[in-house]
Amino acid sequence: MSTSSERICGATGSASQRAWPLFGISQTRALETSDAHRTTHPSLMQTAGLALARLTLALVPHARVIWIACGPGNNGGDGLEAAAHLQKWGKQVLVSLIHDPSKSPPDAHQAWTAAKSTGVHFTDKVPDQFDVCIDALFGIGSARPLGAVYAGWVKHMNATAAPTIAVDVPSGLHADTGAIGEVQVEADYTLSLLTLKPGLFTGGGRDACGEIWFNDLGVSVDTPPQAILQGVPAQQSRAHSSHKGSYGDVCIVGGASGMTGAALLAARSALLGGAGRVFVCSLGPLELTLDAQMPELMFRNFDHLDLHDMVVVAGCGGGEAIAKHLPKILREAKQLVLDADALNRIAESSAMHTLLANRSIDSTVITPHPLEAARLLECSVAHIQADRLGAAQLLALRFNCVAVLKGSGSVIAAPQASMRINPTGNAKLATAGTGDVLAGLIGAHLAVQSSAMNAACSAVYQHGLAADHWQGTVLNASALCQWKQ
Repeated sequence: MSTSSERICGATGSASQRAWPLFGISQTRALETSDAHRTTHPSLMQTAGLALARLTLALVPHARVIWIACGPGNNGGDGLEAAAHLQKWGKQVLVSLIHDPSKSPPDAHQAWTAAKSTGVHFTDKVPDQFDVCIDALFGIGSARPLGAVYAGWVKHMNATAAPTIAVDVPSGLHADTGAIGEVQVEADYTLSLLTLKPGLFTGGGRDACGEIWFNDLGVSVDTPPQAILQGVPAQQSRAHSSHKGSYGDVCIVGGASGMTGAALLAARSALLGGAGRVFVCSLGPLELTLDAQMPELMFRNFDHLDLHDMVVVAGCGGGEAIAKHLPKILREAKQLVLDADALNRIAESSAMHTLLANRSIDSTVITPHPLEAARLLECSVAHIQADRLGAAQLLALRFNCVAVLKGSGSVIAAPQASMRINPTGNAKLATAGTGDVLAGLIGAHLAVQSSAMNAACSAVYQHGLAADHWQGTVLNASALCQWKQ
């Protein structure tokens, strides 16, 4: 039996160095069912309850009064098992439930009997005073509406100053997608049990979960995951005898009138990210010849470039002007990163859809935020955010490329590859130009890596890590360019 829990993500970013498999609701339920058919002792629920009780003591050791809100299913049973342990260990445990325990699943009914025998106090209301509250309402069953009483309990949890610990998944958060309901628990800590779920790490997941902890309950899983939580990428070493030609040429095409800074940010990021040489093709009316901050950047006329041996980063501040260059870029660029206005122009043209989809499968990375993704898939932003993993996978398949769906828990997808969710980054990146920096950084990584998927994953991880280490309130794009891991 395992009751050792591991911290996966903290308030300031990833706490784990390794990659983690992520399993959806159907996969997790299949594991629960297969274990229920085995005559094991203790049961999964008993193991889960003990793990929850121990983590509660570790996180809030001085709490005296513990409120546990229990739902009618297995999530509530986990809470009841924890209640029995905490009561035995000298805590005052108050359990709120409104369902008939006799109609609960057998393990949950047994957990209620055990909790009652230890002296746990039961109520159908929210207690007046408590030092910590535990959300054991619905877990992976949160896809359904909470109902008026449970929603009231959740609102009380969110309003209290006492810390909240969510069992498995904060109630109101969809475990597969990270989509949130009208009301959801805003936990300080979440203990994911048996499996880690994708929805904890993308969309509304990180805000709802707080610190994320994991306990596998001693069960090993041998089925392919739904996605993978990205670990620390392998470091790319540089041979002593290498030279600038060893690290590729990156060309930034963008910077239309009034948006020159976007192209320069991408170019500086590509240079500092390790590209051997970086060229800039500005699309504005004024011809640029020098970046005084980085004179290493080389400025060229687009018509004079041979794209066949270059990584082209197209679209950063490109405006309408990028449209006339995209057909040539899509046909000729050896490797390609498409961002911002390049994506908007492609969304408007079926011919460019086809050109993009006809490129070789590992040569292109697209980096849409949710609105750009919605334009490409001809749907709403709400539709994208309701299933970020599904949207990223559809983008990758439709356009035959690596798709980086940006946002909280950026999702990286590619045809015939496991999806990745990036664990680094935070709202300090929510400022103009940081997306241009990411596009340039992906270009630099793409110039030295044979795998577009690996290049995208490593660049997105590094980009987010800068924000995790940044001490200020906001990390502006110019400072982000200069950050060193």
